[in-house]
Amino acid sequence: MTPTQQPHPNPGVLLALTPIVLTLGILGLQIFYFGHFEPHIPLAIGLALASLVGVRLGLGWGEIEKGLFHVIHVALPSVSVLLTVGMIIGVWIASGTVPSIIYYGLLLVSPEWFLATAMLICAVVSVSLGTSWGTVGTVGLALMGIGAGFDIPMYWTAGAIVSGAFFGDKISPLSDTTNLASAVTATDIFAHIRNLMPTTVPAMLIALVIYVLVGFFVIDGAAVSFEKIEAITHGLDANFNISVWLLLPALVVMALAIRQYPPIPSLFAGVVVGAVTAMLTQGESVEALFDYANNGYAISTGIMEIDSLLNRGGVQSMMWTVSLILIALGFGGALERTGCLEAIISAIRKRVHSFAGIQSAAIGTSFATNLVAGDPYLSIALPGRMYAPVYRGMGYSTLNLSRGVEEGGTLMSPLIPWNAGGAYVIAALGLGVNAGHLENLLYIPLSFACWVAPLLGIFYAATGLFSPKATETEMRRWRESGEAVAD
Repeated sequence: MTPTQQPHPNPGVLLALTPIVLTLGILGLQIFYFGHFEPHIPLAIGLALASLVGVRLGLGWGEIEKGLFHVIHVALPSVSVLLTVGMIIGVWIASGTVPSIIYYGLLLVSPEWFLATAMLICAVVSVSLGTSWGTVGTVGLALMGIGAGFDIPMYWTAGAIVSGAFFGDKISPLSDTTNLASAVTATDIFAHIRNLMPTTVPAMLIALVIYVLVGFFVIDGAAVSFEKIEAITHGLDANFNISVWLLLPALVVMALAIRQYPPIPSLFAGVVVGAVTAMLTQGESVEALFDYANNGYAISTGIMEIDSLLNRGGVQSMMWTVSLILIALGFGGALERTGCLEAIISAIRKRVHSFAGIQSAAIGTSFATNLVAGDPYLSIALPGRMYAPVYRGMGYSTLNLSRGVEEGGTLMSPLIPWNAGGAYVIAALGLGVNAGHLENLLYIPLSFACWVAPLLGIFYAATGLFSPKATETEMRRWRESGEAVAD
């Protein structure tokens, strides 16, 4: 509770669940019965239902409004990243950066190894940048083009990209979610990252093996149309000056991130360098670049594969996603301010008494918060705050909790289409779900690294493996803090 908030009665579990269950029901009706992937209005109705719960508890609209705008304010940096990536996509296509990556990728990478390579590239870039969103919107976009050239279904390529990008984000000391999970559980960030490795490394290896096997036994490399690849590479060469030097904008962004510059200035520097590169190498005008940054790149080559890959980007292309994220965050903020989420978590805490149970509950609560609130930050911060005393009361280190909220929060975010992470993935990779291509939602089960890690975390909790106990120092600090453990 912030200093400006007034206390109010907590809702009962049934009342707390009411807006959540009704909203999920309306979402299901819209997506699965009507067949339209447009979650905006169902989530807006959910916001209204959560607000009515607040009124029932004696809250005025002003207090509810503060709660929902507080959550939106916290997540605005991520929205800013999204808008900046929209600029990058349009400008980097115009500069020849994205076409060059696609061109060399089609020449150098074989179809059999493509999915495994895509995952590893995204993991490395994401660790370097500290942002999964930046990785998806830049390198991920180019990899989608390479995959299309190999006739690999979009959902397979997207699954590999998401697996690498969000796992790289999870273990990067530059990542905002990694730092948030460490901060809310009062753990050292590097100890937190080390404790992530028992689930991170096996999950990545399992995903890598699956992608290799799929590449050799499911995706028929021999059936790839090399005439199509040749048409794409020739088309790119005819319409852009292709060169390895055009990778400079991407390298600048990576260098700034490695030097620990903030993500938004680093990404905007990529826009500027890309714009200068476009003028010097592709002959683009300043007027055209302004249009590409705002409305996206436009080209008509007569080759359908190239046109569908490169006609995209711009700030305006992200507005569908921005509006979805803002409404979803408002719904999450209303649920938090009215105490609905806290009531549900408190009820869970009272009914779970084993370490395996509390670890599973922490992971599950983070996932559920992602599901209903649409906000990866809230899904880390809320369970991280509420479960920490329980872990210490059991004698277990909150490193277990920080790992759990990362697995249920960071890694599950891109797998929920109306979540900020999922909405961004769908928009940045051009999956066309909002245009009716619901089959591309298959990227969700195919993002193996993201959902294998939480399962490993639950297995470790049940067996006691990689489940550190609280140190004497941690226990002493906890006792001195005066925190109380709920029954």
